[in-house]
Formats: sequence, C-alpha cells, structure tokens
Amino acid sequence: MKVQPSKNATGTVASEETFPLATYKKMPIVAERGEGVWLYACDGQKYLDLYGGHAVAGTGHSHPHVVAAITEQAEKLLFYSNLVYSEARARAAEKLISIAPESLRKVFFCNSGTEANENAMRMARLASGRENIITFSGGFHGRTADAISATFLGKYRELGKPNVPGHLQAEFGDIESARKLADETVAAIMLEPIQSMAGVRTAAPQFFRELRKLCDAQGIVLIYDEVQTGIGRTGEWFFAGSDAGGGIVPDVITLAKALGSGIPVGACLVSEKIASHIKENDLGTTFGGGMIAMAAVTATLEAIEKDSMLENVKEVEAQLRNRIAEIPHVTQVRGLGFLLGLEFADKAAPIHKGLLERNVITGTSSDPKVLRLLPALCLRPSEIDLFVDELKTVIANLGSQGEA
Repeated sequence: MKVQPSKNATGTVASEETFPLATYKKMPIVAERGEGVWLYACDGQKYLDLYGGHAVAGTGHSHPHVVAAITEQAEKLLFYSNLVYSEARARAAEKLISIAPESLRKVFFCNSGTEANENAMRMARLASGRENIITFSGGFHGRTADAISATFLGKYRELGKPNVPGHLQAEFGDIESARKLADETVAAIMLEPIQSMAGVRTAAPQFFRELRKLCDAQGIVLIYDEVQTGIGRTGEWFFAGSDAGGGIVPDVITLAKALGSGIPVGACLVSEKIASHIKENDLGTTFGGGMIAMAAVTATLEAIEKDSMLENVKEVEAQLRNRIAEIPHVTQVRGLGFLLGLEFADKAAPIHKGLLERNVITGTSSDPKVLRLLPALCLRPSEIDLFVDELKTVIANLGSQGEA
C-alpha cells in the first residue's frame, strides 16, 4: 500500500519550536514513517538513515515482527508494574539471558541507558560496600545525576553540576592511570568499550584484559556500558567476550538504545555474585519491565536472529571499509561493526551538512574530524554503495568550493 505524504510540515515545525523545551538542534526533517534504513518525511522526501535516531533503530525502522509483537501485547495489557508476574517479562528476561555471556545470569529491566548506568553503579556500591567509581576520559554515560557525574567528556559533566561526589577520572586505554586510582575505596570501574560520542575511540584487547585483572585483584566491580555497543551493533551480541575486547566479560553490562527497536527500555545484565548482594527494595522502577517494552525486547532479539543480522553486520562492514578506501579524504575508519567513525583530514561538519542535503543522515561527534555511522543492522550492500557515491559527490563539491 502506498502511503500518501502529509502536508503539515509547517505547522509541526511551528508547534515543536513553540511548546517543547529546546534539546537538540533539529535537522530540517518532519519524520512521518520509516522502513528498514529509510526514513520518510511528510513532504515525501526519502532519507538514507545511517544514524538510526541515536543508534536506536537496530532492527530497522518499524520492523514488521517487532510491530506485530507490540500490537499483540497492546491488545492484551498495556502495562502493570513489577508487583505482578508477567509472561511478557519472563519471556524477555529468558531470551536476553540466553544470548548473554554465561557468567551473567540475572537481568534488571529499566527505561533507559542512563537509568541502567545509575543502577549498575548502585549495585556495585551495594556489593562492595565502597563508594568511588572510576570512569574514563571521553566516556559518556547519560544525563541523570550520577551518570553525568561519571561522564568526562566535553561540557557534559559541567552541565551536571553540582556533581555527585565519588567519581574519579582515568585515561581511556591507559591501564596505569586506572591502577593509580584503584584503591580500597573504589566500588567499580565503568567504561564504554568503544567510546561513541568521543569520536568512536577504541582500546587494545590487552587494556581490557588488564582491567579485568586489576578489578579481580582489588575486589572492584567491572561494568561495561554497552548502551551503544550492545545488541548486535559490533557484529556480536555484545562487545563483552569478543576478540576485540580480549575475550573479557565484566560483572555488569548495561543496555538500552537498540534493545527495544525504538520502544524505551534499558537493562543491566548482572553476575550471580553481584546479584547475591541485592535485596528487595534496593532497586526499583515504575515503568521498567512493562509489558509493551518486554514484548519489544523479545521481538527485537528474535528479528535479529531470524534475519541473520549479526552476520550481515560483519559482511557489510567489510564492504564499507573496502569502499571507503577509495576516498583519500578519509584518513581512518574507527570502531567496529556498525559503530563506525570516519575520520577526515579536516572538519566533518561540512560533509555532514552536504550529505544531509543529499538525503543521507549521519552523525557528528565531539571530535570535529569524525563523522559517525550508526545504521540499522539490516543495512544492505546496495545502500553502502549509495552512501559512498554520495560521499564522493559531497567531497568533490566541497573541493570545488575550496572547503575540502
């Protein structure tokens, strides 16, 4: 069925500019619907979406299996809290644990990545009886009080003042900087294994192995913030346990973003050892574990399996790297799977703008030379070819204008 575009863009823009508080600088797009990696605006324009609404659209926009599961659940029961048992919650928990590293046997459901990180730090403090948390330069962990205080990236920590005490900064990829801080007051070391917003920064596998040794020796809880790297984005279900991370599994993994294909949901995967310290009422959430979100989680994981998306990520990433090698202006491809940063010799902002003008959505980062790609896991080879061709055109146009 062909959907006719609506014509209310002007009214929508005016309303959004008038009533909601300002958050992000918006793109000039009034989104109406989506399919796969394509976003359709109300004026009929079609955009190749390589950003996925902050890495959320992991299975693609409105994947039919996810939509059907949400619809079916909505017709039964929209919501009831954790005070009752729920088949939808039980299925989601069992499915998520089935793909998790073997040492992580418990799950706590919440509503977002920042909430998952807040609760992960709380669990570490409860388990260890300590207060301090080590995080890393360039890491981003969310905007709520404890999470933004753990964020040592640009302006964000300043926005969170007065910061929650007990947060210590180490240098990402530098094990010695972590060792200097890791004393008997430290409850946890938390990190993004690939730092997305910092410009898709990575570390060597040995760094993760040394972190695991340090935490084991000092009785410190190791937390991976996999809000972006989790649920298939790297070509594996998680960065934890992967070759890129030296095979290391932390004590807690936090998740959100793509976990519900667009339905707000977060989670903490937790080891039995940490879980043994958590009692009733130590953690709580009104909406966490709600039925709609749980249906979305189960369906998301099923869709990734059914459509062989993990294998697709690896194959299409290889093609992208090969095609990008044709463009000398790209000095480096950072990251893994479908969390990639294209580093340019000069600022990426004009390229980001030029691609958007040609109906290709990408993301920038705190590194002005890095363009981020966070597409759905169903991105196809033909869409990579389209992106690379458009990128070449943008760079050529900028060169003719003296901007590249």
